[in-house]
Amino acid sequence: MDVVEELLRAREAFDRRDWVAAYEGLSAAGSDALLAADFADLATAAFLVGRHNDCIQALQRAYQAHLDAGDQQAAVRCAFWLAMTLMDRGEVAVANGWISRADRLLETFEEDTVEHGYFLFFRMLGHILGGDPVTALDEAVTLTSYGRRFANGDLLATGLMCQGRCLLYLARVPEGVRLLDEAMVGVTTGEVSPVFAGQTYCSSIEACQEISDFGRVAQWTTALTTWCSSQVGLVPFTGQCAVHRGQVMRVRGAFDEAIAELDGAIARYVASGTPGAAGLAYAEKGGLLRIRGEYDAAEAAFEQAIGFGHDPQPAQALLSLDRGRTQAACAAVRRLLGEPRDPIHRSQLLPGAIEVLLAGNELETARPLVAELVEVGEAFESSSLSAMAGHAVGALALADGRPADALAPLRTALQQWRELDWPYETARTQVLLGRALRGVGDEESAAAEMGSAARSLAALGAGPEAQAVEQLLAPGPLPGGLTAREAEVLRLVATGLSNPEIAAALFLSEKTVARHLSNIFTKLDVTSRTAAAAYAFDHGLT
Repeated sequence: MDVVEELLRAREAFDRRDWVAAYEGLSAAGSDALLAADFADLATAAFLVGRHNDCIQALQRAYQAHLDAGDQQAAVRCAFWLAMTLMDRGEVAVANGWISRADRLLETFEEDTVEHGYFLFFRMLGHILGGDPVTALDEAVTLTSYGRRFANGDLLATGLMCQGRCLLYLARVPEGVRLLDEAMVGVTTGEVSPVFAGQTYCSSIEACQEISDFGRVAQWTTALTTWCSSQVGLVPFTGQCAVHRGQVMRVRGAFDEAIAELDGAIARYVASGTPGAAGLAYAEKGGLLRIRGEYDAAEAAFEQAIGFGHDPQPAQALLSLDRGRTQAACAAVRRLLGEPRDPIHRSQLLPGAIEVLLAGNELETARPLVAELVEVGEAFESSSLSAMAGHAVGALALADGRPADALAPLRTALQQWRELDWPYETARTQVLLGRALRGVGDEESAAAEMGSAARSLAALGAGPEAQAVEQLLAPGPLPGGLTAREAEVLRLVATGLSNPEIAAALFLSEKTVARHLSNIFTKLDVTSRTAAAAYAFDHGLT
């Protein structure tokens, strides 16, 4: 095959998105045969098959070829892609050098051009990374206007996506989500070039994951999976796509399949030369292993996540709780709650932090967090966050010794989980509902809810929680020779209730409560309510 025919075949391969054939054909044609546009296409193909060094070299050749031909606008675009690729590899200083070189070229342009919009992206990104979503939002609006003015699908989709994410960080969630959806329209209709399309897919899905909108995560992940599979040899974006598939599988209760996807994502990140991105995948995997009771493996996964620069909290604090390190878990979440966070990232922390604090009997610390989570669910218009809030309200009421007050929020949360098709959260809320029903004396209904939850948890592979529910259904001998009623009284003592409050919760007289408490002190050989509460925590009675 002569060089001309080989070059034509390579260009055809590029047009049909066969990146392997395009990369190999353009590389084989030789530098002397390639036009400036061919060098740019070679760079794109090299990037998409994971050959970043070749991508950078081809972009440098394309930049110089366009400059030699007097096409400064095309040269500026090559400089943009060089800066983007170098930043992706962590070579920030070199990337800044190319940004400065492009800025000098842009200063020579007599008119405003679409290339000015491309380099606006870097200013906007700096504000986002610097924690200034207000200024970044203004820049994103301007970036969107460049996309519309110059009919440029890349800038339009990127501007809308960045506007949406900035609005999320400013707690304007419904408005932000609408812009994310609009950004995805251009991607799904083919108006956006491959690299920008992949970035928009992944960024929009990540944003939906941050607000726990797994309905959208599932829809866009399915679209991203189809998009990735339609392009031969594609390497970038496939790792993040696998992470998102794993996240969707997790909420759908397919834990084994989710772990397999996450392992695949880690392998893809390593293959693409971006192993640092594997931190999220390790953190997600650790969370699943914790639920399955594989605590050592979960700890190892969290350590891997930290090694890649990803903080696996609050899942790591929940693991400490599972391993009996309650004080350490509470200390971790108190530290996390004290750190400055935007509303989106704080909303991700709240459910786990509340669970840990309630388990540690830090009710007064948890109480305002529960109210905050309720407000977040309403403000974000998020069904999943609202369900999490209902679960937390019910858990707090139980910890307060108010089982009757727990019933309504738990029933509402249970219905929301079922509508969302989140089986693990459904089962966990059923357990709380069963405990609340038992607390108001409806033992038959309590057994039905907890029995259903135990079966669901066992089927999901959540062994420790399934066993804990079985113990609630058929408890063995109580420690210290306590009777069932004495154990109930002790549980409420451990929550900090007074004798009158315990009497009201259990429909007993204060005199009867005092007698039970005297018997408890004698059997446990303690002399104070604090010591009795410590015994309850140590022996799993709370």
